[in-house]
Amino acid sequence: MPRDYYEILGVSRDASDAEIKKAFRGLARELHPDVTGHDPEAEARFKEAAEAYEVLSDAERRRTYDQYGAEGLRSGGFDPGAGFGSIDDIFQSLFGQAFGGGFGGFGGGGGPAPGGDLLVHAELTLDEVATGVEREVEFQAVVVCAHCRGNGAEPGTPIETCDRCGGAGQLRQVTRTPFGQMVRGVTCDVCNGSGKVPDTPCEVCDGAGRTQGRVTKTIDVPAGIEDGQRLRVSGAGHAGEPGAPAGDLYVEVAVAADGRFERQGTDLVSAVRIPATEAMLGTTVTVATLEGEREIELEAGVQPGHEETLRGAGLPRLGGRRRGDQRVVVEVVVPTNLSDEQREIAERLDGTLEADNLGPQHGEGFFGRMRNVFR
Repeated sequence: MPRDYYEILGVSRDASDAEIKKAFRGLARELHPDVTGHDPEAEARFKEAAEAYEVLSDAERRRTYDQYGAEGLRSGGFDPGAGFGSIDDIFQSLFGQAFGGGFGGFGGGGGPAPGGDLLVHAELTLDEVATGVEREVEFQAVVVCAHCRGNGAEPGTPIETCDRCGGAGQLRQVTRTPFGQMVRGVTCDVCNGSGKVPDTPCEVCDGAGRTQGRVTKTIDVPAGIEDGQRLRVSGAGHAGEPGAPAGDLYVEVAVAADGRFERQGTDLVSAVRIPATEAMLGTTVTVATLEGEREIELEAGVQPGHEETLRGAGLPRLGGRRRGDQRVVVEVVVPTNLSDEQREIAERLDGTLEADNLGPQHGEGFFGRMRNVFR
């Protein structure tokens, strides 16, 4: 038993013609293949909604349905939904009846086709991310023919009005549907919607106005960009058919790994290794930054994992001026192959260290505690 037509469209039984049309239009937008990707369930729902609209948009059929239901329609010789073709044909048929010839950009509109989008990749270093950079990218694309300048005609020869469409760029196509005969416009297959054809086609592009070419483009990459982010350059993609816009170019950024740093948002993390003796006595170390080397003083008794922060030495936020920090992590290197003399010195040192200087794990010996730190 079919669902109630009013329920399918989501309107009350006393809904006006305008309310019915509006409800169906909303469903059609929601369930169009351009939106749903030709999902079978969505197509089934659309055909159900089209059947409901087919009945409720006709005053006589609606009265019959209200009195006798769908069976009353069939007994009267009308079979709702019978004869429906493909979902695209149904949409095209309904444009003229329900939507006054248009549907907000859906459907197969006429006119020359715009160019497609392109995706290219560009690799940056962290130093370039810090400052921003101009990067040249090279790629293969459909380009406007340089010989005919995109009009498809051999230079010096005339361009004529298309005989097939009379210069309109579109042809009228009649389709029989459950709603009756519907007339719609389709792109002319001779002039591809331009309304003009060259008398002598360009010998380079054979009248297409476009060819394949190698393109070099300079891209401004802003400071602070993240790995994997994309930049869009409008109109820099494949050239469209004559009279149509070009597509867009998308540049996907890959930030190369840098052995000096690990990136964490706008912060940079680096490490400095010092011997255990220098950790005990204190020392001055040299660390790499994006602006060059800097010295850091480490106090006596610095512990493994201690961090020193270099304010403003990180990366800028995309679109902002303030920079993050660089965090320098101290790694204490414990010797592993001691000579007999070194071991004797270490044991004497271990015996002279006061418990108060050893922290909560006293009693294990100095090198025992160091091993625990790195477990």
